[in-house]
Amino acid sequence: MDRYEAPPAARAHHTAASRSQRTWYRVLQQFHLWCGIILCVPLVVLGITGSILVFEHELEDLFTGGPARPATAAGAAQPLSALVAAVEAGAPDGFAVSLLQLPAEPGDPVTARLAQGGRPGPGGRTALVDPVTLDVAWSDPAPGLMRRIFLLHANLLVPDRSGREAVGWLGVAMLGLGLSGLVLWWPRPGRVAAAFTVARGARGVRLHREVHGAVGIWSLVVFIVVTFSGVYLAFPQTVGAVFPGRDLRAAAAAVRVEPLPGAQRLTPEAATAIATASVPDGTVQSVGLPARPDQPYRIGIALPGHEHGAPLVSVFVDPWRGRAVEVLDPRTYSVGETIAAWQRPLHAGQGLGWVWKILVFLSGALPPLFAVTGVAMWLLKRRARRATAAQRARARTGTPRPAGGPGAA
Repeated sequence: MDRYEAPPAARAHHTAASRSQRTWYRVLQQFHLWCGIILCVPLVVLGITGSILVFEHELEDLFTGGPARPATAAGAAQPLSALVAAVEAGAPDGFAVSLLQLPAEPGDPVTARLAQGGRPGPGGRTALVDPVTLDVAWSDPAPGLMRRIFLLHANLLVPDRSGREAVGWLGVAMLGLGLSGLVLWWPRPGRVAAAFTVARGARGVRLHREVHGAVGIWSLVVFIVVTFSGVYLAFPQTVGAVFPGRDLRAAAAAVRVEPLPGAQRLTPEAATAIATASVPDGTVQSVGLPARPDQPYRIGIALPGHEHGAPLVSVFVDPWRGRAVEVLDPRTYSVGETIAAWQRPLHAGQGLGWVWKILVFLSGALPPLFAVTGVAMWLLKRRARRATAAQRARARTGTPRPAGGPGAA
């Protein structure tokens, strides 16, 4: 006698039923559901603020009627040391220039960042300097709207480290939702193509489920990359330990020099000349000034074809002996070091051109969409279960169905 084999559709239904009856699958469903519902508000806030920050400068220009940068004069640029002196002459007591960002385009000013007591961080000042006339325009020290949005995204407006950690753990939860969603979405045999689309005419729970799943799978790679990079930025030492290779942040912070008694510190322009000799095919983008005698200059150099935000070559110059003491070059990084160096630009939508920038911007809309469709599915299923329970109760007691109620014709 030939052995009976169930039709493919029946086998697929049996497979799906078996999977949904397994304990691990039900636990995963409950985690995905309740983690999404409980954390939907903060995750939506992170998504929306992240999208805004991708176009931070463009939005500032839009709302202020154009770039908030003073026009610069035509002519030869002054030495960097003269620029530093002009800024510090008008700076509050105790503030010194810690970083110079050189113009990306001709006619742009130099951006000078100042720190108090050589300690970069909150409370610093920013000045825009005409490199020709040395005219200085100070930025408003009060945080504007974009600054508040950044602080909301980075640390939920909590001033200490706990705010950054909270954001990091929200990122971990978001990663869990993405990975668990992939497992729950995984289609039955014969339903793979349909799982990537939304059926025409779908309504109710089916519509929300198919939108939730289809958008999730099409955006999964970008969602995971942006979320993981956010977790890395919150816990750089912990997550960075997973990547093989040096901790680049620690390597840069560990570079020290020995002061020479009686020697005069190298000028910024002389340090820049030494750095460009080490990377002759690059363009200087930033000059980090030493805050203490044992610190070197840190010169950031962009390689040919560099996209804004991509990792720079960092050349550390001894200000006493006039030589490069360390070069951190992305071209020589290991795989793990390259992954770590790219986490910040990937999260900010930088370094890979406009396509990546737009994808990261759109990824911020995913938490709101998942929140709406996920909560809608939960509410609709909950209402349907209550209606079914009520019908069964009426059937047991013989109570007639109320006119116009659920299921009424």
